[in-house]
Amino acid sequence: MRSTFLLAIVVVFGLINVNAQKNLEFGIKGGLNVATITGASSEDSGYIIDLHFGVLAELSLSDKFSFQSELIYSLQGPAPIQNQDNQAAGLEYLNLPLMGKYYIAKGFSLEIGPQIGFLLSAKNDDTDASINVKDLYKTLDFGVNFGLGYKLDNGLHFGVRYNLGLSNINDDNGFSDKYRNSVFQLSIGYFFTKKK
Repeated sequence: MRSTFLLAIVVVFGLINVNAQKNLEFGIKGGLNVATITGASSEDSGYIIDLHFGVLAELSLSDKFSFQSELIYSLQGPAPIQNQDNQAAGLEYLNLPLMGKYYIAKGFSLEIGPQIGFLLSAKNDDTDASINVKDLYKTLDFGVNFGLGYKLDNGLHFGVRYNLGLSNINDDNGFSDKYRNSVFQLSIGYFFTKKK
């Protein structure tokens, strides 16, 4: 787990040495999540509206293509708790999206790419006291992102994205139900450095 996390950090910030002065932009982003859990027994899991925020780097490969890596703190869920009716866990992830971007017009981009998520915590807040239920869920989550983006010349950028979870986040514990993250995101951000 620790080596995987360190590799993720290197991927995000290792781009600093790649022609940084000319083709690399650094920025921040944040916004809203509309999140749920899909799966065999998750029909009643409902939706939550919460936040995500983090840092990003975009490397321009040409006038039309670029690569964007991000490190995003994301509040997701609500994940059903096995054998506990009407109870759910709020999930906190550190996500690493690796996005390919194609600019269809000035400022407008289509985005697609994989994502790996590291589960930071899972807490049931439906009772009087918050209960840690992280051991019920897998540490790693894998998914794929699809999105649209718009970037202004002054550094402001806006995004709409959907994260489709591909892996079962339920850590089994004798149960067969499979749960997957499903997150719709609206974000706004700012690039502090702009390519020359």
